[in-house]
Amino acid sequence: MKAVGLYKYLPIDHEESLLDIEVDKPVPKEREILVKVEAVSVNPVDTKVRAPKENIEEQPRILGWDVAGVVDEVGPDCTLFEPGDEVYYAGSIDRQGGNSEYHLVDERIVGHKPVLLSYSEAAALPLTTITAWEGIFDRLGVKMDPRKNASKSILIIGAAGGVGSIAVQLAKMAGLKVIGTASRPESSKWAMDRGADFIIDHHEPFLPQLTELGIHNGVNYIFCLHSTDQHWENMADAIAPQGNICSIVETDKHLDLTLLKNKSVTFSWEFMFTRPLYKTGDMIEQYRLLNKVSKFLDDKKLETTVDTILSPINANNLQKAHKMIESGRTIGKIVIADFE
Repeated sequence: MKAVGLYKYLPIDHEESLLDIEVDKPVPKEREILVKVEAVSVNPVDTKVRAPKENIEEQPRILGWDVAGVVDEVGPDCTLFEPGDEVYYAGSIDRQGGNSEYHLVDERIVGHKPVLLSYSEAAALPLTTITAWEGIFDRLGVKMDPRKNASKSILIIGAAGGVGSIAVQLAKMAGLKVIGTASRPESSKWAMDRGADFIIDHHEPFLPQLTELGIHNGVNYIFCLHSTDQHWENMADAIAPQGNICSIVETDKHLDLTLLKNKSVTFSWEFMFTRPLYKTGDMIEQYRLLNKVSKFLDDKKLETTVDTILSPINANNLQKAHKMIESGRTIGKIVIADFE
């Protein structure tokens, strides 16, 4: 079967950074399903995994952790899906990715594709949706209860990116006042169009901008989707007493947690691969949340976050997508559809 993979970890401009290859079609075992891939999406994790390093792979490494497609076969222990089911999912970082004609994935982290969305529209969502859902509801502890959240606010740092685009929508569904950060007119408009109540500039101190908006005691929640270390002191200033901060962006610097002590602030990390990577007992929560979001999308309470679609799925188009991600100026999601 066709796939796009790598043997060496190289700069994206190198002609061998991503290659069109042929690999054997896999066979599902236990609770695996085999999916015929119709569309994939590219995320920052793809570029981080592909980033230059000395490793050389004996077998090709296949990237890609956002897939929409059709179930082709199921393993003997599967109970959630049957051949012919349309699905969408992110997969697991410790396995081969979805940039291939057929892909194996554990059924417990897969959702039924929204009926009203195309494969391209659906492929834009799984990784960022799981990240946003777990970050907001599991880590920050927000309840999906607009009445309880009517007086509460959330600051989403990087509101126009892939995760931000869906996080804004989920936070609004929960009834929060949503303040997003952006620094360009086009990214500000994108976030506002997805439901942000206000936009502030993440290149400027947060607290004075929040005060100008009438938020005098800080925000109840902060969801950091961009440069944790760069925004750390700003977040400590802007969070309300007894508030909650969650970040998805790793840092090489030591964070000064004492800045949060006097306010009794809780800080947590979100990594959407934790459940499949460690085979946690609640892995199936990703199946459940993807199905909830699928219904929200079909009920038109949420919308897809795709901004750019390329075709077909091949090394050239994936290289283009990686370059766009590495530019740091993308809005929404980049999807690549259809094998030739």
